[in-house]
Amino acid sequence: MRRTTATPADLARRAGGGRIPAQPGPRDAETPTEVDAVTQGGQTGPGPSAAPGRPADQGSVIPGAGPVAGPERPTVRLREGDPEEPPRYAPEWLRLREGADACARALGLLDPLRPRLADLPGRAGGTVVHDLGCGTGSMGRWLAPRLAGAQHWVLHDRDPYLLHFAAVASPRAAADGSPVTVETRRGDVARLTPDALAGASLVTASALLDVLTRAEVETLADACAGAGCPALLTLSVAGRVELTPADTLDEEIAAAFDAHQRRDGLLGPDAVTVAAEAFADRGATVKIQPSPWRLGPDEAALTAQWLRGWVGAAVEQRPELAGRAERYLAARLAACAAGDLHVTVHHSDLLALPRPTGGHR
Repeated sequence: MRRTTATPADLARRAGGGRIPAQPGPRDAETPTEVDAVTQGGQTGPGPSAAPGRPADQGSVIPGAGPVAGPERPTVRLREGDPEEPPRYAPEWLRLREGADACARALGLLDPLRPRLADLPGRAGGTVVHDLGCGTGSMGRWLAPRLAGAQHWVLHDRDPYLLHFAAVASPRAAADGSPVTVETRRGDVARLTPDALAGASLVTASALLDVLTRAEVETLADACAGAGCPALLTLSVAGRVELTPADTLDEEIAAAFDAHQRRDGLLGPDAVTVAAEAFADRGATVKIQPSPWRLGPDEAALTAQWLRGWVGAAVEQRPELAGRAERYLAARLAACAAGDLHVTVHHSDLLALPRPTGGHR
């Protein structure tokens, strides 16, 4: 990972951000081992609030809270045993954003999805969902209770620590009370193949497309098309942010952040357009709906963390912004703490429905 001399951590400290933890707090303890094929429908387990980790200091930056240390590739490049790429998303950040993610996801995309899942070959055996870059499992906690029928979730992530807690905090029942089971897998999602999705009914992911390259999106589209399964890909950044009250520096920070998102060939705010073209080129019907975060006083903790990551990435992209950005961040954090700041972070959700095969529609 690259660092610049004006790091976001320095910026947060100078702006009154407080102490920056050197490592994710929960990893101070021994890392749990991976869980394989763990839960059955009747088991009990912790809910979403059971995600591990000590509460972050009010002024500290949660590791993984936005692209604060270079372009984030937290769950895509799953290179096992690579010491150069340690896990980068801390459970605290994933837990902090889970409520906003759940409110933002486009419920309207489930209406065309449900009948397609019901019509898939082999549906009598239940729905098999592959969740790519699952983190602590928030997508499963949101989606599984909204789908009827037995489900088996296959959770993919590079981090066995996150996989463990995604498994134990997974839902146990579908919308109609049918059982939900889960297993975990590690592997290279960037080299996903149709064979890896054999038997899949659905592929899901959250906040994934914008940290992929064009080639990786093509690989994902190839795999889904080869497996004949729909893909529900949520919460990709759309390249638009609105802050109220406005500030003259808003647009400059936003432009620098978007440029940062495109570093190293990553798609950033272009991801949904590229993905839509890739799936359509393979015969899929593609539907896109907005899924914005709407952050107000009740989401102040998330807003503050997002601000630090957003401004930090902008400064990393354009170090000459550091002086003005320091004052900007301090003022924005003060407004956030006072309950006077409202932020809309625009995202898009994409549903790709492959061409029906085998007489199924």
